[in-house]
Amino acid sequence: MLIDTHIHLDSYSDDDIPDILQRSKDVNVKAVISAGTTVVSSTRCVELASKFPEVFSGVGVHPMDLVHSLDEGAYNSLRELISSSERVLVMSEIGLDYLEGMPDREWQFSAFRNQIGIAREFGLPIVFHSRESNEDCFRVLKEEKAYEVGGVMHYFQGTCEDAQKAIDMGFYVSIARPIFRLQHLRDVLVNIPINHLVVETDSAPQPFKKNRDNWTEPRHLRSIVREIASLKDLEEVEVEQNLLNNMKTLLFNKWDVILPALGSEKLS
Repeated sequence: MLIDTHIHLDSYSDDDIPDILQRSKDVNVKAVISAGTTVVSSTRCVELASKFPEVFSGVGVHPMDLVHSLDEGAYNSLRELISSSERVLVMSEIGLDYLEGMPDREWQFSAFRNQIGIAREFGLPIVFHSRESNEDCFRVLKEEKAYEVGGVMHYFQGTCEDAQKAIDMGFYVSIARPIFRLQHLRDVLVNIPINHLVVETDSAPQPFKKNRDNWTEPRHLRSIVREIASLKDLEEVEVEQNLLNNMKTLLFNKWDVILPALGSEKLS
């Protein structure tokens, strides 16, 4: 069985979601964690987690979605969402993004630091976004003692050195569909120990793809795991078991919450 550590289920229509989840279950993806990107988005993630037994949530404000410096009201709203539901498993999605045209970096740093603080306050693992900002992300994570809660380096596309820095700080490295198209990532993956990996799809609507069947969904987690097994010369079942064990370690504070979605007889 598999857990998709990072999707954006909230961005799909209510009509789409049941079918997406059914297609996931058809390939034994038993649970998904839907990441918030704003306070409103995070609220919807929490609501979806209350409606669907296989859905869990993260809350957070994405660096790309900052329209101003976050105020205490926004941080308190995130705290209230965490307090309102035991199904909030992670602080996600937070981080830094240095692409041209992104929000003011001072806003990004402030939001990142404060949300790490909230994660530590509630004992939640951190799922962080880093685009062209790895050095600063690692520095802020260290300065804000993010290693106390650990987490995941989301949608990893970095170097062996980046992977090792994340691992040394107590973070898992999350592999997604870029593994099929980036040769350097395929090379790096071979050198990342299986006990430091998790997987995700980062699923969100992709209307730029003409064929709806080609939209990335949690069901594609199965092909990602199969590719990891091939690249690391392991049996798929061995990779799957290791990934599940890694998630149990990552979510040890909340494992009893996610366990019913997996089946109470598994990994109790």
